[in-house]
Amino acid sequence: MDAVNEWLLARGDELWTWVVLPVVVGLGIYFTVRSGVVQFRLIPEMFRTLTDKTPRTATGEPQSVSAFQAFTISAASRVGVGNIAGVGTAIAIGGPGAVFWMWLMAFVGGASSFIESSLAQLYKTRDADGFRGGPAYYMARGLGARWMGVLFSVILIVCFPVAFSSLQANTIQATVAGGLGEEVSGWLPWAIGVALAVLMAAVVFGGVRRIASVTQTLVPLMALLYLLLGLIIVFIHVDRVPVVFTAIFAQAFGPNEVVGATLGYIIMTGVKRGMFSNEAGLGSAPNAGASAAVTHPVKQGLVQTLGVYFDTFLVCSITAFIVLVSVPDLAGAERGIALTQGAIVGALGDWSNILLSVIIFLLAFSSILGNYYYGESNIEFITQQGSALLGYRILAIVAVFFGAVVSADVVWNFADGAMGIMALVNLIAIALLSPIAFRLLKDYTAQRRAGRDPVFTRDRLPDVRGIEVWEDELSVTGPIDAESVARQTRKHRDHLHHE
Repeated sequence: MDAVNEWLLARGDELWTWVVLPVVVGLGIYFTVRSGVVQFRLIPEMFRTLTDKTPRTATGEPQSVSAFQAFTISAASRVGVGNIAGVGTAIAIGGPGAVFWMWLMAFVGGASSFIESSLAQLYKTRDADGFRGGPAYYMARGLGARWMGVLFSVILIVCFPVAFSSLQANTIQATVAGGLGEEVSGWLPWAIGVALAVLMAAVVFGGVRRIASVTQTLVPLMALLYLLLGLIIVFIHVDRVPVVFTAIFAQAFGPNEVVGATLGYIIMTGVKRGMFSNEAGLGSAPNAGASAAVTHPVKQGLVQTLGVYFDTFLVCSITAFIVLVSVPDLAGAERGIALTQGAIVGALGDWSNILLSVIIFLLAFSSILGNYYYGESNIEFITQQGSALLGYRILAIVAVFFGAVVSADVVWNFADGAMGIMALVNLIAIALLSPIAFRLLKDYTAQRRAGRDPVFTRDRLPDVRGIEVWEDELSVTGPIDAESVARQTRKHRDHLHHE
């Protein structure tokens, strides 16, 4: 098993160093320039669209989840192991300088996030719960490459609801075991595994709207708890804050002798762990973004970009400062959750282990739910058979159970490689479709300049094929007759199929 782990680690590093990293950085810069730095220029619009009213049906029901609920589903997946264990690992192996590259790539990656989520909205489809979509859908409809969408879906299912959710469960178990002591470590993982599996089953069999309602409550609560904890620790060590800022910027451009990291490794660590955390350009968040009922695709593109900032500039930064103000000497520092956990306990005392266990549970369990939804959306893309969805739900629940009782090393490194491949497939697709996203952005800004709340209909891009919804302004803004729209959608879907 050790040999397999070493092989996965080595191949994963090669993939990220020579292939994924150049593509992620290059396309992020290209999208930034072509969009006129949309991720900075339209920050006020991000907050405005986050609270938009949800279009409704003729019976008064929401057409689908709201922009804010879709934001929380994606945030639920983003905020988890990557923010605590991932940032701790980045600092342990890359030093404080890795934090700078996480920040920089969050800003650059914001443009990629805008492109992918706007495209996911444009090419979304209707289902029983409202809307669904994501990279698989814009690959099939925008590029006419269903095979590419199926490939992406399979990689995502292996990566997120199986591997990453296993890691989230493992982190919950490790945190609780670390807080309670070695004497319960033999039976505790099994008990936690069963509890997580039962909780997950109760939520996922309720459908996407139950997932949205759960994450809408959990995400703000977990963020508030964790940010408050971090601010208390930073306040206790406030005299070290200037030193930490200096270290982050000074060591971003040179080797770190303490942890033995070269400049190239510092950059790669920051970018890699940053992408694992905020998922910008990875192709996961668009699955949640496509589920929202909004009046223009660009609105959810902006909301999902805000999600990248929320994840990195707030939650990841809090973890970084917790570690760096509490552990001045990183020589021999433990990686992952142990480093962050040790920093918190060292600053606040043993009682904080209980609070941290609660926070880890909220962060990781909400991530498990977000990961599950991503997989469900892609299962429905591959096949509409109910047995496939049932089998997927059972697989996702079993993965969470086993994640709590097995070692995470092999799964982590395997997931890292799968994440790199998934990012490549998605980035190629959005690069090819980006001219359409830029046209959407131009249409949105033109309507805003005219004093309108932007509304998109597919006749605004008459030459673009593969758009299933966005029939007319009434169906987009609501209230609508759901049955008549469903008939219109089926007719248009059949037309697209015959084309």
